[in-house]
Amino acid sequence: MTGTVDGCAGPGFGSIPRKEDGRFVRGRGRFVDDIALPGMLHGAVLRSPYAHARIRSVDTTAAESHPKVRAVITGETLAGRAMAWMPTFSHDVAAVLATDKVRYQGQEVAFVVADNRYAARDALALIEVDYEPLPPVVDARRALDPDAAVIRDDLAGRTDNHVFDWETGDADATAALFAGAAHVSECDLVYPRVHPAPLETCGTVADFDRVSGKLTVHATAQAPHAHRMLYSRIAGIPEHHIRIIAPDIGGGFGNKVGLYPGYLCAVVGSIMTGAPVKWVEDRSENLMSTSFARDFHMHGEIAADADGRILAIRVSVLADHGAFNATAQPSKFPAGFFGVFTGSYDIAAAHCRVTGVYTNKAPGGVAYACSFRVTEAVYLVERLVDVLAHDTGRDPAELRMANLLTPDRFPFRSATGWEYDSGDYPRALRTALDMVDYAAVRDEQAQRRTAYERTGRGPLTGIGMSVFTEAVGAGPRRLMDIMGLGMADGAELRVHPTGSAVLRLSCMSQGQGHETTFAQIVSHELGLPVDAVQVIQGDTDNTPFGMGTYGSRSTPVSGAAASVAARKVREQARQVAAVLLEVAADDLRWDVGPGTAEGGSFTVAGVPGVAVSLREIAMAAHGGLDLPEGVEGQLAASTVYNPPNLTFPFGAYLCVVDVDPGTGEVDVRRFVAVDDCGVRINPMVVEGQIHGGLADGVGMALMELVAFDDDGNHLSASFMDYLLPTAVECPPWELAATVTPSPHHPLGAKGVGESATVGSPPAVVNAVLDAIGVRHADMPLTPAHVWRALQGRPIRTDIAIR
Repeated sequence: MTGTVDGCAGPGFGSIPRKEDGRFVRGRGRFVDDIALPGMLHGAVLRSPYAHARIRSVDTTAAESHPKVRAVITGETLAGRAMAWMPTFSHDVAAVLATDKVRYQGQEVAFVVADNRYAARDALALIEVDYEPLPPVVDARRALDPDAAVIRDDLAGRTDNHVFDWETGDADATAALFAGAAHVSECDLVYPRVHPAPLETCGTVADFDRVSGKLTVHATAQAPHAHRMLYSRIAGIPEHHIRIIAPDIGGGFGNKVGLYPGYLCAVVGSIMTGAPVKWVEDRSENLMSTSFARDFHMHGEIAADADGRILAIRVSVLADHGAFNATAQPSKFPAGFFGVFTGSYDIAAAHCRVTGVYTNKAPGGVAYACSFRVTEAVYLVERLVDVLAHDTGRDPAELRMANLLTPDRFPFRSATGWEYDSGDYPRALRTALDMVDYAAVRDEQAQRRTAYERTGRGPLTGIGMSVFTEAVGAGPRRLMDIMGLGMADGAELRVHPTGSAVLRLSCMSQGQGHETTFAQIVSHELGLPVDAVQVIQGDTDNTPFGMGTYGSRSTPVSGAAASVAARKVREQARQVAAVLLEVAADDLRWDVGPGTAEGGSFTVAGVPGVAVSLREIAMAAHGGLDLPEGVEGQLAASTVYNPPNLTFPFGAYLCVVDVDPGTGEVDVRRFVAVDDCGVRINPMVVEGQIHGGLADGVGMALMELVAFDDDGNHLSASFMDYLLPTAVECPPWELAATVTPSPHHPLGAKGVGESATVGSPPAVVNAVLDAIGVRHADMPLTPAHVWRALQGRPIRTDIAIR
């Protein structure tokens, strides 16, 4: 069921089939593992069985004698090339191959290059590593204990596992409001470690040409240009000699932003052997060693007056960053955008303190469609509001409605300094409540509760909600960089003489439909048919520099760049049209037209019937026309878009669940999602993104968990142990939209790729806890966990049940 307010402002926009789907549904996509180069060799990684151990020795003699092995690379090999350690996006360093010790189970120890992948895997068993096991630090709450083993003793002077302290807000003002509050509620929450688990795992094909000195890397890279810079810094190859090609990518969700040791080892393998080297990880490797998400341990407090008006929020967070600080987030924001934890509410004061720690787990932290920790921030505030409602006996919908920001408050500066661009939060919540028929579901809930108390039989019904605000589109260069690279994006647009166009982008799709959506932006600006616009992305030799696709930044940043470039081309066309029609350029009026091959056209004000099409202008611009000074000819433009602010999409979600009190099984019966992402370029693509994000949210709330035992053994290294939602666990999604354009974006768009993943987990959790009448229990709410919560003994979820 869909009830969508029209958000397609102008020609070119609308729900059209995705251009790229033709090759995907026919099995003609080209992914990294489809690439086969002449003479290509294959790599495999030897990984540590220990979470924490000193390496006494690595003996590769037997592996090197294998008849099909061409090279064996160890940390010592890389140290000889000054490549044993690599910089991370968070100004830390991480081991490429372990030299001194291993710091998490699954860490890379050696890399074998062989004639085929089977021989490479076989040869791993021939490598002898002598380990000295060390005490692991698995529980983030114990990481700063005086007797905790020091994980990063590679760092000079390191005596503990502390990574950073960060705070935001006004501690004194917040404390004053808490002191005078009529009611204070508090809650300890764990947002457990989860994993993006993309359909396609990570992989690369590295090809170093010894003659030209040029390195070509085909890789699963969400940020190809950032990867090129890192390869240059680590391998010492000039950046202009490195070409990164990201082919079709089978899902990313932040998992493919960073640079993994397997990528670099394939590069070294190609340099050593003179042949291309392919490395593609298996599913267990992906789950064990690549970028995780979440792992935030939060204590939240919320203060309200006697009327239920929220006054202040206070938060302390312990962030588990794993063995290396490798989060891909802006340098000035070590805790990401968690500062938006005041959410969608009118709150006078707030304060937050975040402490990051090292543990013996794989590094990462901001993957899985989370908009730089916005997911954790929204989960915190939406759970706190429900806890406040529970403690004060208020209806959670009424409590939210009384505290939501109203449209007249925008642009709004939050208590932690974020400037929200636009919004109508009460409208979104009212729409969701009306769609679900809130009063009727509450009546049904009461009837089922009465029947359960009388008979002891379920199901129990619960209603949960979430009103969320995201902060996406990183970001303004004055505030945001990664490793010194400002987060602006480039776009280049050229209109050919016959009127078709090619748009080159710095972002990279992993399934979001860029080839369609960005062609629609050009169509919207120039009147060309969508099929007449070719979109090129993912190839650093053929695209402008930019910081890639993650954090819902494609449309807010690259989409804006495409729009600005197209408008520059249109203004060039105006100058050419003025010469063709022998009028002043200011006398011309633009008509975008119906989207035919002729494109839009310029007409002369006050002179009916006189017009020239973009197609005619393009041909003339490439011809011998005598153009005015300053107009060089041809129709081409480039731009670097530096966003003035983030964009702030928002939404209101309602979830209805039925819980079997005898087994703890949860059935998500209904889910209503009202999203506002500003102007929608292609509503069908938007709704597809929302469908995927909602499924992600159901998975995180009910089943997904990366667990460890006390020895640091990874207990979620297969899909038998790391559960993902299927169509069976997901209800028919009920979607609606409101449209509040961003005032500073050229198209009014805000971005939507991560909204549903941000807003859905608290809605599901709130619904389950509402059903069973429990104040709080941590995710994932598996049947066993729900049953335990019903018995009054919820468990910690980040450490495995023993």
